[in-house]
Amino acid sequence: VQLQASGGGLVQPGGSLRLSCAASGSIGSINRMAWYRQAPGKQRELVAHITGGGSTNYADSVKGRFTISRDNAKRTVYLQMYSLKPEDTAVYYCNVDNSWNLSYWGRGTEVTVSS
Repeated sequence: VQLQASGGGLVQPGGSLRLSCAASGSIGSINRMAWYRQAPGKQRELVAHITGGGSTNYADSVKGRFTISRDNAKRTVYLQMYSLKPEDTAVYYCNVDNSWNLSYWGRGTEVTVSS
């Protein structure tokens, strides 16, 4: 099983980025998909998640600026990020849970928000 994340990079404050994470291999039926992030010197935190039914939840710090979505046919989860702030700088990780309650992590993609 592999989770391949992409879309990170350097962006100016106020800018936008779209992260993608595609699952491959024998992962089975995918339930919850999520994005976490870890800033330097801080613990990993949940940014957003989306259930198999499409319900979403966001960290307070990103509500109204980030949108999580999924394409089940492509086994891909997205994170559209708008109005980025320097405090959004972190390594972003995707996380996928399947119907057997197994949890998988991607390697992470780095997002840097700086002028």
